[in-house]
Parts: sequence; C-alpha cells; structure tokens
Amino acid sequence: MTHTICWFDLPVLDLERATQFYNHVLDTKLEIMSEMACAVFPHQDNDVGGCLYKDDDVKPSANGILVYFNVNGRLDAAISEVTKHGGQVLKEKHAIGPYGIRAIILDSEGNRVALHSEP
Repeated sequence: MTHTICWFDLPVLDLERATQFYNHVLDTKLEIMSEMACAVFPHQDNDVGGCLYKDDDVKPSANGILVYFNVNGRLDAAISEVTKHGGQVLKEKHAIGPYGIRAIILDSEGNRVALHSEP
C-alpha cells in the first residue's frame, strides 16, 4: 500500500535532548546522523519515516501540524515518560471515536505532538 505521507521532519533546538526524549517516550532507538544534524526514527521498507532535525532557520512549534506517534498498547507508559524527559502533557489520554485513544503533548523542544494507541 502506498502512503499519502512518506516522511516528516520535526524541528528541534537540541538534537541530543530531543533524541533522548523520543527514545524514552516511544521506547525506541533513533539513529543519529551527525553529518546531517538529524536523528532518524526507526522505519523500514514502505513505512512512513521521519526525523528530528536541527536547523537555525526552522523552529519547533505548538501551533502547526499535529504528528501522531504510534505507542500502541503502551500509551500510559509513554505519557509517564513525557514530563520525566522535559515534555508537558497538554491533553490527557482521551478517546477519538473509532480511531483509538490519544494524548497530546509538547515534546522537550516545544513541538505539539500526539501519542496514539488503539483502544
């Protein structure tokens, strides 16, 4: 299946801090690409991919697009890691109709993102 969205760049102020934040919240291991000042989220084949990146011309935002991160089956654990690693919970866990449950957070850099799980 072809995905409409194929990649995303999430701007950060501090690449190491943001990488540690997402490693803990998503229980994953981002690959740091120092030559490109980015950290790539794990993905393979036709998965949607993305990265954290540092660029002095682009800043994190709490007012733009809302990217959903899959934390299926471990939403409570992911939420508990947010504040421990410099983030903030903006909207606690709540249902989004037949599409599952989510929490909306600010990451360690000031980006508003969603943590999503099936019900």
